[in-house]
Amino acid sequence: MTQAPTGEQELSYEAAREQLVQVVQQLESGKVPLSESMALWERGEKLAARCQAWLDGARATVDAARRERPES
Repeated sequence: MTQAPTGEQELSYEAAREQLVQVVQQLESGKVPLSESMALWERGEKLAARCQAWLDGARATVDAARRERPES
């Protein structure tokens, strides 16, 4: 069962990624009318941006931790 869309800013990385996968599957099926395809594409763009924001944040955290760690 497909989960109802949630505001992108409230989603965890995993939830945003799962919803993005579902959007891509629907678009790739070719069974969605054009108007719905456009709405799905817009939703997918927002979800992809949310995933990227999570990844960027994780990268920044790792980079900061590496800078704080003394060299061996």
